[in-house]
Amino acid sequence: MSEMEAARSWLFVPGDSERKMAKALASEADIVLLDLEDAVAEAAKPAARSAVRTFLADNAAAGARLWVRINPLDGAHALADLAAVISGAPGGIMLPKANGRADVERLDHYLSALEAANGLTLGQTRVIALVTETAAAMFRTGDYRRAPRLAALTWGAEDLADAIGASTNRDANGAYGFTYELARSLCLLGAAAAGLAAVETIHGDFRDLAGLEARAHKVRADGFTGMLAIHPDQVPVINRAFAPDPAEVAEAEEIVALFAAQPGVGAIGYKGGMLDRPHLSRAERVLARASRS
Repeated sequence: MSEMEAARSWLFVPGDSERKMAKALASEADIVLLDLEDAVAEAAKPAARSAVRTFLADNAAAGARLWVRINPLDGAHALADLAAVISGAPGGIMLPKANGRADVERLDHYLSALEAANGLTLGQTRVIALVTETAAAMFRTGDYRRAPRLAALTWGAEDLADAIGASTNRDANGAYGFTYELARSLCLLGAAAAGLAAVETIHGDFRDLAGLEARAHKVRADGFTGMLAIHPDQVPVINRAFAPDPAEVAEAEEIVALFAAQPGVGAIGYKGGMLDRPHLSRAERVLARASRS
């Protein structure tokens, strides 16, 4: 299991509030996303850059845990965002509205220049890309294999709805409509094809912890390794949901032990059924996740 696959909770926090950034850092979030994009009003972006740069400098020991969401590469703010924050050596950058692999490669060039200018190790700044926020991006989710610096993919429904002119992204029952479930699936498949962590999008109602828990359990079963959060109260719920429970761990240990005892066998009987090598692989992943959790 990669380091990013072990990151269960990714907590957004506005980059223009030192108080909220400090609260997020004190939470149990595996990754804290200091946000310079959607959470910051246009007029406040210069001040937010300065605040994030200062926060990174003041919390250098937590640098690997502190990531920054910059503004989109095709807008007016991305380069200024990067120039301001890379000196603080964040653990990574979230790239919003990625239109495909070319955007990740372009970001890599910017980061390499800024790391060199600031005396940082080339390549140390990782990247997570939001890969479904534009219509064009939906057709390129399978193109990220071996993209430089890329550690994870995630997806978003709100910007996608805006991009295609939809009045809502929900159906009559409150669930995501087909296009947005497709976006989720394309993100998951793209991450798997590229060997990257897949991170589920936000649960917008931060007071609905029961709904969050149910959704987190479902998407973990589907193959997602973590989930975005917008409030510290969501973090413990996500962390629990993405950590295997004792029953899962016990079953995984049994399966691994069965295969270890019969190394030359391809399929093994277990509780009235048959297990083969994919079951062993899943069991090993459960144990790896349990050890990291």
